[in-house]
Amino acid sequence: MSNPNRHAGEKLIASNRNARRLYEFLDTYEAGLVLMGSELKSLREGRVNFMDGYVRFQNHEAWLTGVHIAPYANAGMDPHDPTRERKLLLHHREIDKLQASAAQKGLTVVPVRLYFKNGRVKLEIALGRGKNVHDRRDDLKERDLQRDTQRQLADWKH
Repeated sequence: MSNPNRHAGEKLIASNRNARRLYEFLDTYEAGLVLMGSELKSLREGRVNFMDGYVRFQNHEAWLTGVHIAPYANAGMDPHDPTRERKLLLHHREIDKLQASAAQKGLTVVPVRLYFKNGRVKLEIALGRGKNVHDRRDDLKERDLQRDTQRQLADWKH
């Protein structure tokens, strides 16, 4: 069975499952990342944690903040800082659009998933609006209803 979130030619490193639960995504973007060599090797081992990750804007640049990439074991004398800010590679018009949306409407830009695409590390970011408690409860109810419906259909076919 194939994963519907996976696209051809991409190898998933990690996904931020908590973001889908806490935010309603309005728009998604693909961004490159400026990384050190030891960070890349650590990512190849899948040692990343999105924790409280978000994107902040400064001087018409986008920065990934709060994402923990574990130090690479064989990095040598000077390993990278696991929680350092990493610059995102986006077009200027994308940065301006995201920055304006995040500032005016009270929206947040959150990392969704990290993956390799044609040998390069890419980050999918989303412009999201925070869900309140009632929205999350509605999502849980709908998921339970879909699960029950699938079970009943499976029982009916057998």
